Amino acid sequence: MIEAEELRSGAIVQIGAVDQPRLFTLSEARQLLPLVRKVTEVAHRNLTPCRDRMRQMLNCDPRLAALECEFEAEVRKWVARMLRLGVMVPDLWQVGFDTGEGYLCWRFPELRLAYFCGYVDDFDARQPLAEVIDEWCPDWANQ
Repeated sequence: MIEAEELRSGAIVQIGAVDQPRLFTLSEARQLLPLVRKVTEVAHRNLTPCRDRMRQMLNCDPRLAALECEFEAEVRKWVARMLRLGVMVPDLWQVGFDTGEGYLCWRFPELRLAYFCGYVDDFDARQPLAEVIDEWCPDWANQ
């Protein structure tokens, strides 16, 4: 399992080329989810103080720009780590595991993979994974 020091140093092993899409079976996605969740949890925790300070400032506060840059840099690090793991990032704290037919969807702080969305569907239109498997009997769910 990944250690806290590895997370701080950015030592996330790249599973494949970032520009090459990776296809996941349900089993592979479930195996990778604990790492995705841990990396996301650490990034979320690291950003909480920055986000709290930003919320307390007026829009005209000159310190706000520096905090926004700090926030953006942390988010970019999280996105880069997710991409190195082979997952798609549609929005902050959301990831999709490409199955070849759509995405197994996860949103922090969910505990497990429980949703699916098609390639053209909005992440908010996620369907319960159990229903998709029952209806489609996809290959990626049985491997």
